Amino acid sequence: LARLLPGYRDKFVFECIPPDKGRDVFEITAHQGQIVVRGNTATAMAMGLNWYLKYYCNCNVSWYGNNLDLPDKLPEVKTPIRKTSWAKYRYFLNYCCFGYSLAWWDWPQWERLIDWMALNGINAPLAVTGQEATWQAVCRRLGLSNEQIGEFLAGPPYLPFGWMGCLDGWGGPLPESWIISHEKLARKILARERELGMKPIQQGFTGHVPAALKEKYPEAKLHTINWFEWKTFLLDPADPLFQQLADMFLEEQTSRYGMDHLYAADTYIEMVPPSGDTGYLADMSRAIYRGMEKSDPDAIWVLQTWIFLAARDFWTQPRIEAFLGAIPDDRMLCLDLFCEELPQWSRTQAFYGKPWLWCNIQNFGRQLYLGGGLEKIDTGLMETRQKKESGKLVGLGFVNEGLGYNPVVFQLMFEMAWRDNAVNLNDWIRGYTTRRYGRSNPYADSAWMVLYQTVYDAPHRTRSAIDHRPTLDTIDGPVYSNGRLAYAYHNLLLASGELGELEPYRFDLVNVARQVLSNHAAVLHRKVTDTYRSGDYARFSVASEDYLELMLDLDTLLATRKEFLFGDYLESAKGWGTSSEEEALFEWNARRVLTLWAENAEILEDYARKQWSGLISGYYHARWKWYLSGAAATLKTGEPFDEDAFQRELHAWMIQWSDSKETYPSRPAGDCVAIAARLWAKYHGDFR
Repeated sequence: LARLLPGYRDKFVFECIPPDKGRDVFEITAHQGQIVVRGNTATAMAMGLNWYLKYYCNCNVSWYGNNLDLPDKLPEVKTPIRKTSWAKYRYFLNYCCFGYSLAWWDWPQWERLIDWMALNGINAPLAVTGQEATWQAVCRRLGLSNEQIGEFLAGPPYLPFGWMGCLDGWGGPLPESWIISHEKLARKILARERELGMKPIQQGFTGHVPAALKEKYPEAKLHTINWFEWKTFLLDPADPLFQQLADMFLEEQTSRYGMDHLYAADTYIEMVPPSGDTGYLADMSRAIYRGMEKSDPDAIWVLQTWIFLAARDFWTQPRIEAFLGAIPDDRMLCLDLFCEELPQWSRTQAFYGKPWLWCNIQNFGRQLYLGGGLEKIDTGLMETRQKKESGKLVGLGFVNEGLGYNPVVFQLMFEMAWRDNAVNLNDWIRGYTTRRYGRSNPYADSAWMVLYQTVYDAPHRTRSAIDHRPTLDTIDGPVYSNGRLAYAYHNLLLASGELGELEPYRFDLVNVARQVLSNHAAVLHRKVTDTYRSGDYARFSVASEDYLELMLDLDTLLATRKEFLFGDYLESAKGWGTSSEEEALFEWNARRVLTLWAENAEILEDYARKQWSGLISGYYHARWKWYLSGAAATLKTGEPFDEDAFQRELHAWMIQWSDSKETYPSRPAGDCVAIAARLWAKYHGDFR
């Protein structure tokens, strides 16, 4: 409260109460001019505080603009409020999020996010910052050299993929300064999460080991695991070294960071196990859990069940049952990651009796798009709760690969942990709009109703033609009507007279305009392809210029907001360097993970694409301009366009771009409302 509303500290009282039949609970009442918030944990009290701010004060706390315009005299609570959560666990974060969103964060950013987590009742966040220090200590105890350790620990945005056993060393070697600073940062993160009543989920030993281990322990039985262009090494569960390393790992981790009895371990997250024998799979499962339990008898294994979806052909029912059945039911917690689209509980007999969480990925790679299945979160979750065959559904969570740009989805999801019935989404969206901007505005209300009916009726993970690898093949636009979405853009502009100075409004205006304009790129790209196929050089040149101009216009709009600045991201990465060499390494990592990602794994290319100012003008626009110039030349000469040769040259250019050092603006420039209005006037006649 002191960090959020320092002037209101004396207007609130917080008191502890017992849980409600073992469940988290909060109450809100008033007493002698003060608001009294009671709860059985600090997190429950924080959720109660936020409930009061939202539903009595029309306030909104978001990582994309706060509305905290409270009256001097706080609204009364005439009828006491009491809310009990059905969800024992309210989970947050995905390993990938530590690469795509959190890789370069410092303590002030983490502090703000942890406060937001508490205000939304999150009590089980994934906490894997600082694992580098744990693994460095383990490796040194194994007698590995600094060079061998450097070949194991990946670069900052790739570290979480190392913790899941997908790769070793990519983007490294990791500097000592990073390891030291992030051990300190991890301790701050964990201390604050615990202070606010959370139980952080830490790393468990998965069996993934450094490649150098086979030299130090030639008798050890190791299996090779493949993930795209990488291979890593996995200890056999029957090897005595498995338990020894598990003991060593937990000892080093606990000495640094303490324990909360929840451990994540995802040995086969997107890899096929070395054996399909059910006995082997059961042995591996037992070995992983035994590696936790021996050091912590109260250990609970938190498993991402993405493994059963990512390698669905491998994970037959008998294999899933063998893997899950080897662990006592109360010692495992299953995360059903993709419930908004492809739930796994219904094909696994609710994970064969294991407690599980209804989870929403929402975002892959921190890609930019407007989208989110609000109906699925609202009625779909409630329907699942009511089904007898859903088994031991004990909570919910977001397993987002990036924080994304859709804060409304997170608000609804975490509220549902404290509701026993679905909400009326029309009413809830109208209320959200009022809370977002602190007042009701007819144009904003209309805009958000359109948003609910277009981009927030389903996940809609759209991709713009802009960030596609250049091609003359057709690129599809969104499945919803972009012309309809443009109505929301226009209505937000009409609300600028009343709301134009508010940060949440300004972010939303740019975000909606960005989506409409980036969708429109598919229309302009279609004109490019049509004119090329017609062989008309003059018309092709005009269409190409229009397409390229849209990219630069969008870049100019995004430059008005810090949230969309590539330069700010790069400076954050370089800011962790203690030397020019470290700065260069971190910048390479920051650039590469957004673009080429790997070396030759085409499926990962542009996976973490971003519609950011600077990245559009310096990367996407540059490669499209080069490509279209080459295509234009063939229209002049009549020669066929050599796509294969161009793509080889483009690949080399993308590698070179990762090594570049040009800088981009790290501070916003321009007035977003004025620029959004200018671009509306320029393009709106063509939106469809």
